[in-house]
Amino acid sequence: MTIDTPDGPAELIIDEAEEPAAVLLLGHGAGGDVDAWDLALLADRLPTLGVNVARFRQPYRVAGRKVFSSAPALDRAWQMAVAEATRRWPGLPLFVGGRSAGARTACRGFGSGQTGLVLLAFPLHPPGKPDKSRLAELVDAAAPTVIVQGEKDTFGAPDQVSAALATAGRADVRVVAMPAAGHTLAPKAKATDEQIAEAERLLTWSVAAFIDAGRS
Repeated sequence: MTIDTPDGPAELIIDEAEEPAAVLLLGHGAGGDVDAWDLALLADRLPTLGVNVARFRQPYRVAGRKVFSSAPALDRAWQMAVAEATRRWPGLPLFVGGRSAGARTACRGFGSGQTGLVLLAFPLHPPGKPDKSRLAELVDAAAPTVIVQGEKDTFGAPDQVSAALATAGRADVRVVAMPAAGHTLAPKAKATDEQIAEAERLLTWSVAAFIDAGRS
């Protein structure tokens, strides 16, 4: 469906459960789209577990651009997606999140009526620049949170994310490490069928378990 925003039309791609018990709204990364491996996997698997999944395509991607104009523009459009999800599924707990830049946007926009954060490949810092931390965005959200991070993510490995959170007093945040994965979280091209299946299970059940616990 199309959502009109001050920065142009955006899109919400919806995959619904037969008997939904919760909603997960996800945003894409800065240079990516809603068909990213992790977003597409959750949209495919979570509805079978009772979770409606809505993937939000930002206006700049709808317009065919690969670079967004500003963080405030992302935030404006995101809030309209949150409002639409709230209107469309009243009474269901709303979890929000996304991958990379989408995860940051969800952190900045977390507020009343939202239940928890699902952050995929949270970019703790730019590659090679650990001094330029984005941790404050995550901590300031003060939300129940699960983070799924690739073991080889150059934007912040799982142990780096966990250590930063502990220093900030957020040791309660669960950080899930995806074995051998980079920033995309996707299995490597040479991964075996067994390794691919295990990666799919780990991502799906880490998010599903967090949502199940959070909606109780």
